[in-house]
Amino acid sequence: MSLPDAETVAQHKTAASQWFEALRTRICAEFEAIEDSLATGPHQDMEPGRFSRKAWERPSVNGDASSGSGGGGVMATMRGRVFEKVGVNVSTVHGQFSDQFRGQIPGTEDDASFWASGVSLVAHMQNPHCPAVHMNTRMFWTPIAGWFGGGTDLNPAIEYAEDTAEFHAVLRAHCDRHAPDYYPRFKAWADEYFHVPHRNRARGVGGIFYDDLHTGDWEADFAFTQDVGRAFLPAFVPLVEKRRHTAWTEADREAQLIHRGLYAEYNLVYDRGTKFG
Repeated sequence: MSLPDAETVAQHKTAASQWFEALRTRICAEFEAIEDSLATGPHQDMEPGRFSRKAWERPSVNGDASSGSGGGGVMATMRGRVFEKVGVNVSTVHGQFSDQFRGQIPGTEDDASFWASGVSLVAHMQNPHCPAVHMNTRMFWTPIAGWFGGGTDLNPAIEYAEDTAEFHAVLRAHCDRHAPDYYPRFKAWADEYFHVPHRNRARGVGGIFYDDLHTGDWEADFAFTQDVGRAFLPAFVPLVEKRRHTAWTEADREAQLIHRGLYAEYNLVYDRGTKFG
């Protein structure tokens, strides 16, 4: 399989990074609108939350600020009356793999260059009946290939079967636009990936997860990754709208805090992104 020329690769990188930034902007605007429209509940009198943004820069050599820029990104975080805490972050970074990771990435023996861009979010809610959620999509490039990965999964402290079904139905519809095997394959991948082995249970109620997507048709792979991003708001926001005014008890709040502990435990021990660094 022939590799695209340098100009095409540059165009692909620009298109992907601009898409991830646009998706971040759309999600932040929708979340702020949800903050504005809260009608009842113990946090009704709080000021609606607004995202604060903080830019960061990555040194081209790890830890060496004098080595030049290795790209960077923007962290957008909000604390509000519907969203207890949410982060919607974008980044575009580049550089050289360390010797440790160079040996783990095929094709980097002669050239350890990499480029990566993506959007990532985690939302934890004030109301225990509103599910927490995670979503990310990304493009990764090395001299031998450019590939996509990501997904989204729902993490309710108090599960509603109909909410789980609605979430998965939206994901299935968006996957089915691209290939009939994408949803069942990527759902199974999520079920495996978000499993907590030492507790023999899932982190949440699943979703979809995929990695190393490189079919040889960059446009098709990018289009699918865009649709994963587009699926997020229609999959998640209706569940928030349905549950955010539900009354809750101290027992509900305790269940929420325990579930957050499970979420944090998974991220610290098993998450691939944490291990990658």
